[in-house]
Amino acid sequence: MTRARLSLILIVLAGVLALAVGSAVGAGVPAQPASSASPIVGVGDEQPTMFSNSAFRALHTKIARYVTPYDVATNHSHNDLPRLKAWLAAAKKQGIQPLIAFYHSDRTARKMPSVAAYKSAVKRFLKAFPQVKLLQPWNEANRGNVKESGNGSYSSPTASQSAQYYLALKAVCPKCTIVGLDVLDSTDVPATIRYINVFKRYLGPKRLPSIWGLHNYSDTNRFHATGTRAVLADTTGQLWLTETGGIVKLSGDFPFSLARQTKATRYMFTLAGLSRRITRLYVFQWTGGITARERFDAGLTDVHGRPRPAYCVIYEHVLHKRSCKVKTVKD
Repeated sequence: MTRARLSLILIVLAGVLALAVGSAVGAGVPAQPASSASPIVGVGDEQPTMFSNSAFRALHTKIARYVTPYDVATNHSHNDLPRLKAWLAAAKKQGIQPLIAFYHSDRTARKMPSVAAYKSAVKRFLKAFPQVKLLQPWNEANRGNVKESGNGSYSSPTASQSAQYYLALKAVCPKCTIVGLDVLDSTDVPATIRYINVFKRYLGPKRLPSIWGLHNYSDTNRFHATGTRAVLADTTGQLWLTETGGIVKLSGDFPFSLARQTKATRYMFTLAGLSRRITRLYVFQWTGGITARERFDAGLTDVHGRPRPAYCVIYEHVLHKRSCKVKTVKD
């Protein structure tokens, strides 16, 4: 066989493989990255305006993540359902596959729903949005009971409840791709692992999920790999970094710094390369805080949609560029 003919065959096979991967993504089946060092990169944000931002479009990403109340389809809020509809419409227009993560209800943030109530609510969601086939039963399930001023306080499910919500979602949508458990690494890694182990014991070995979700903010922004390695060691199957990225500001931990965010964003990709089991990552978030007084800000852009320096780290990585020509804002 001549080299020219061999090259032609390889090109054809590559084209067939690309088509197969594209079909898998469109069908809601998780596509595998081209190499162990290259997980698929997306962005998490709840603002529909993200999709119309020229800087976002320049990334050519095809996956995005959205967090919404599990009972959003009941339309009890003036904002949640319209915003979700607008976000999904904008994502569809650009051919972006949505990952929807459910969270506590705005009405009963301090009370976990019964399994029957949860199942009924997510069934209603799926009836309203049958195109959504990529789901998470509960966002940051192990975060615990959070007490904040005003109406910001909310509760989180126990590990056993998380397992029940996972089974309920599977029963309602057996053809959906479900990220079984979504956990926050935090600074208390043993507590995170204990939560995962209780979840696993409730399900038993035959019902464990094939995809796990991790928010490895602590590792990414403290420049170590303790939590990510621990979760990798305690699970099997794919691990998606469903929220990750460099933090601009976190009250009590990280003062406002775009330079530190940029450094942490670079390290994020180092962590993503720890294992070929890490097949996706969703950078959170796109839209930055309104003022420097925000408690949490991890935006790749400021509130006006202007890219910050960390954006260029994403740009260079996903587009395989040596430099970023996009103009960014400064500290």
